[in-house]
Amino acid sequence: MALTDGFPGERFEIVPRPVVVDALARPVTRRVIVTDAGYFPMAVGHSRTRSTGAHEDIVMICTAGSGTVEVDGAEFAVTPGCAVLLPRGIPHSYRASVSDPWTIWWCHLRGSDAPELVAATGAGASRPVLVLRQPGAAVALVDEIVGHLERGHGPADLLGAAGAAFKLFTQLATDQLLPERGDPVERAMRYLADRLDSPVRVDDLAGLVGVSASHLGALFRRATGGGVLAYQTSLRMTRARSLLDRTALPVAEVARAVGYDDPLYFSRHFRDRHGVSPTEYRAIHKG
Repeated sequence: MALTDGFPGERFEIVPRPVVVDALARPVTRRVIVTDAGYFPMAVGHSRTRSTGAHEDIVMICTAGSGTVEVDGAEFAVTPGCAVLLPRGIPHSYRASVSDPWTIWWCHLRGSDAPELVAATGAGASRPVLVLRQPGAAVALVDEIVGHLERGHGPADLLGAAGAAFKLFTQLATDQLLPERGDPVERAMRYLADRLDSPVRVDDLAGLVGVSASHLGALFRRATGGGVLAYQTSLRMTRARSLLDRTALPVAEVARAVGYDDPLYFSRHFRDRHGVSPTEYRAIHKG
């Protein structure tokens, strides 16, 4: 780092490397362990160059100011609401803006599951910067990580930090997958949720949100893992389970409430999805 005196108001914790080695031999923390974490406000002069990459996977969340990160000769801007993810072993450099230095929350991770968690976010050497829809949620988790490590570096502290780190990465991954409010997928999802008892044609839905049917299908597969009709079926089955659990409606009325005019077809569909009939499902004691 360029500064030796640190940044006013900073917080950071570095886990001693012998402690890291010991934790990597224990259950859970061998899969994910936070080795370093901190908070640098208005980090004037903050920069780092690692010509052979780091031994850990690195995450930085920018909450104010700006900076840049360079990977494989390509430079990427970092602004508030962005996350920087740098997989281990990838040469890189980063620096705060001279005129508007960034404020960042950051952590480094090791462990057998850490590379897979990074990959789940969609980040990599060609895409090290992600724009977050919920940066506050990510910041809260890094803050929690720092808090665990400030309390100590014992097994319980490292385990708590690992749990928050796992949640951080799933939060970052989910943030990239879920549609932003007002985009075609989000509007299509709301339309389907409001019309569980009505038939909806994919072509009509695509026209309603202003994209082609094939593009809408691709967007749904990215966001949900399945197509438009699969998502609609999932919504209908969720509503059907709720009606079976919370009301005494006959199965035929439940079927009609979720868009199935034929109760037998609904029952077959329900059994295919749940392994039991609606009547058998209702009889199962839950909780």
